[in-house]
Amino acid sequence: MGTLGAILKHPVDIYPLLKLRMAAKHAEKQIPPEPHWAFCYSMLHRVSRSFALVIQQLGTELRNAVCIFYLVLRALDTVEDDTSIPTDVKVPILLAFHRHIYDRDWHFSCGTKDYKVLMDQFHNVSTAFLELGEGYQEAIEDITKKMGAGMAKFILKEVESIDDYDEYCHYVAGLVGLGLSKLFHASGLEDLAPDSLSNSMGLFLQKTNIIRDYLEDINEIPKSRMFWPREIWSKYVNKLEDLKYEENSVKAVQCLNDMVTNALIHMDDTLKYLSELRDPAIFRFCAIPQIMAIGTLAMCYNNVDVFRGVVKMRRGLTAQVIHQTKTMADVYGAFFDFSCMLKSKVDNSDPNAVKTLSRLEAAQKSCRESGALNKRKSYMIRNEPRYIPVLIVLFFILLSIIFAHLSANRPSY
Repeated sequence: MGTLGAILKHPVDIYPLLKLRMAAKHAEKQIPPEPHWAFCYSMLHRVSRSFALVIQQLGTELRNAVCIFYLVLRALDTVEDDTSIPTDVKVPILLAFHRHIYDRDWHFSCGTKDYKVLMDQFHNVSTAFLELGEGYQEAIEDITKKMGAGMAKFILKEVESIDDYDEYCHYVAGLVGLGLSKLFHASGLEDLAPDSLSNSMGLFLQKTNIIRDYLEDINEIPKSRMFWPREIWSKYVNKLEDLKYEENSVKAVQCLNDMVTNALIHMDDTLKYLSELRDPAIFRFCAIPQIMAIGTLAMCYNNVDVFRGVVKMRRGLTAQVIHQTKTMADVYGAFFDFSCMLKSKVDNSDPNAVKTLSRLEAAQKSCRESGALNKRKSYMIRNEPRYIPVLIVLFFILLSIIFAHLSANRPSY
């Protein structure tokens, strides 16, 4: 009933959800026949369904390179995330990972569920990697080497200052932005973007994930993962885990808002990066996750539920983003609308209200000055969505048609 209830509250989601479902089915049919490539694309669907959909925007050659890039870094991240691996074992693996990708026989058992399968059968990823063009291989190796070294550094070091936080996010996500820019350049479809803009693209996504995943990270067994910088959280509580306790709700929300405000600093760079892309497929591939990030920040801001469970955009709204994002006008519109939503939640008594509003207004100014705001569909979300009776009726008519079609085509025995 949860999904049906969401659809009834937001009937405008129906068409995008159907399109998303069809796109997912199409993506599953695009899995190559070669065993190692079949493994890679099947694994991509299992570890990140959303990324598996977005990657379909790309042409075959670049799609293969980005798929392998993602799986290599996901495997590296699986080693870093597994808190059961002793440090003296983990650090050498992180430092040498860029060499392992050239070894068709290498694998290392760690992680859980689908991530364990990825690690146990990593030879399939290595085999596919070795079939990529030399330019793609060099870019993937370079970023993997730098990321492994950065992860190893922060295994031995906590995130204390905001500078530490930015450095950690650079290693685990900013480098992804740099790597993707190199892959786009190697494909001949894009100029090489400035490192500062590529880095901000990664940081905006990573900081959003770190904010959203607070509870999951702090409850990690056998050891908590703590990525929120002490420089921020120590202003509100004595220990980072104290934020999850109900008696600290007011301070927790203030700390959360401080973290969101920190992430907002990357919005302008993100808009600049996207505005300079030329290839429509690469543009969509890059733009959709960034819109999801600003949307997620708008959901998380001033929301105590971040400390109680998972806060994320509803599936129907995600489908709308994927369906509607085609041009830079759509990006400006989405950033403007979600910034308005976030701005409406700012309490003037919040310790960081002035800074938050300043960053939001700067991004909104960029969106207005683009002249594109009248060329897009709105993502503005009401706190209390209204039912639209006509669309609800149409929804059930559509269900009836689909059911009748399926019944008519059912084989008789």
